[in-house]
Amino acid sequence: MKRLSYAEAIREALMEEMRRDPRVFLLGEDIGTYGGSQKVTRGLIDEFGSERVIDSPISENAIVGMGMGAAMGGLRPVVEIMYMDFLPIAAEQILNHVAQAFFVSGGQVEVPLLIRTQYSMGRVHGPQHSQFFPSWFINIPGLWVIAPSGPRDAKGLTKAAIRCNRPVLSIECARLYHKVKEEIPEEDYEIPFGTADIKRRGRDVTIIAISRTVHEALNAASELEENHGIDVEIVDPRSLKPLDVKTILSSVKKTGRVIITSDEYRTGSVTSEMSSLICENAFKDLKSSPVRLTSPDMHVPFSESLEEAYMIGTDDIVDAAQRIMEADQI
Repeated sequence: MKRLSYAEAIREALMEEMRRDPRVFLLGEDIGTYGGSQKVTRGLIDEFGSERVIDSPISENAIVGMGMGAAMGGLRPVVEIMYMDFLPIAAEQILNHVAQAFFVSGGQVEVPLLIRTQYSMGRVHGPQHSQFFPSWFINIPGLWVIAPSGPRDAKGLTKAAIRCNRPVLSIECARLYHKVKEEIPEEDYEIPFGTADIKRRGRDVTIIAISRTVHEALNAASELEENHGIDVEIVDPRSLKPLDVKTILSSVKKTGRVIITSDEYRTGSVTSEMSSLICENAFKDLKSSPVRLTSPDMHVPFSESLEEAYMIGTDDIVDAAQRIMEADQI
């Protein structure tokens, strides 16, 4: 085992896959000599050269389009969109071409393309560089979406995404890049898509947490157990599409109570979809109504103090868990 940060784990996954398979190459803005806006690709150009670590023009539509063409031609590109907020610029490529090629070609054309991006909520980057909206992309047939919360998951899912024969969108959390460290296996490993991880087992309340909020949920769970005698189970979906519905439902049926938390806007979010799935498939097992904790339906503030207040934190989850334990039986 070795201890790596979130950013280091992704860099190692990219490096190992580029060494293993000469078809793998990187394409994106400032990923070469500069090492990426968040330094995730730092040093890779020194080993693999500018033919495999390619600095692109500032055109998200072109980046994804070039990645798709290379993938259709037999390569395994990893393209980087510097901020998630810029993904809509490439939406036409992703929605109408990347995700549909296999279907419209009758299975003759595969697009093994990994699109990496990050959201910078909590880093005082303002409303146009901080948004997290995975629900836009889970709504696209043919595209898989992952949102790792820690180094081990980030490395294993990145490797799985590079090796699979379909397009994958990986949404990383920039606030975690250099802040979160974890023990990583030395040996090669992948994490299969559609497999949630139970970060903590408990009996009273299930918390389904996505990306950054997993760490807030873990902090809340410790406080709830120590100060309030509430035993929390935390489920990290990791893969938002395909979604591990079986693990989620099993946990909710065990505890009878569920909190779903994410950095998304509330309306039409992944939390909405999960709440619907739970109500459709485990309604009789619920002891109280599902609770969703998300960002409000408003722009991300530029002020550091306002942004912190805007974000879901440990206290919000603690309060929600106490309320749900006190709620009347359905």
